[in-house]
Amino acid sequence: MLRRAKSILRKNDFTALYDKGYHTGSEFKIAEELGVEAIVAVPALPSSSHAPHPDYNVSEFVYNKEMDYYICPENQTLTTNGKWYSKKRGSSLMSKHYKTKACKSCKSLSLCTSNARNRARVIERGQHADYIENNRKTYENNQEIYKRRQAIVEHPFGTIKRQWGFSYITTKKTINRASADVGLMFIAYNLRRLINIIGKDAFASLVVKLFAFFTQYFQPLRRILSSFFESLLFQKFNFRKSKTFPKISYI
Repeated sequence: MLRRAKSILRKNDFTALYDKGYHTGSEFKIAEELGVEAIVAVPALPSSSHAPHPDYNVSEFVYNKEMDYYICPENQTLTTNGKWYSKKRGSSLMSKHYKTKACKSCKSLSLCTSNARNRARVIERGQHADYIENNRKTYENNQEIYKRRQAIVEHPFGTIKRQWGFSYITTKKTINRASADVGLMFIAYNLRRLINIIGKDAFASLVVKLFAFFTQYFQPLRRILSSFFESLLFQKFNFRKSKTFPKISYI
């Protein structure tokens, strides 16, 4: 999306706002390489990653970037052997592990981890952790800007899904067919918004100019377009035939 936006706008001095579904470290890296500021809502910590007591969640561990270690809530230092481990078999996502021998004698271990097998807390730091942390800071410092995304973007989806009833996709075979389905919904929404903003008469005038352009350069489409635009204007939108709106004739 950012590559296309940069190509269309021919610049990268803009801010892209996304919801939490786009919170991906590898994408933050691409955004930085493109020189585009991206702000993504930070998702809540999944329940599987919660410590038995919230005071010992991973967010309460302080990371020292220069020395590459963590300080836990009990003021113990968790270090790494420097090796990178695959998070899942066959996955390209890598992370480093941080732990300390002090866990064995820690009185708060049961509050910190439910891992009973090795009786030690292990912190994983992914290869894109720096990008994720930078996004979190940017998101927290730009709440007013992010609220604009919610106001602008969520409203059309609410109209399309709740008022119009398009709460599902009909063509579910391959992303191309699904995209075409959604594209038709958005075209209908944009046309409706355009008519509401500029009015029916102005919209009709624009359609006539568009029709004249296409029929001038694409003669084989003249009859098809004539039929389509006449149906669109006079039947679907109930435009009145008047002197200000020329009759569409067939060739």
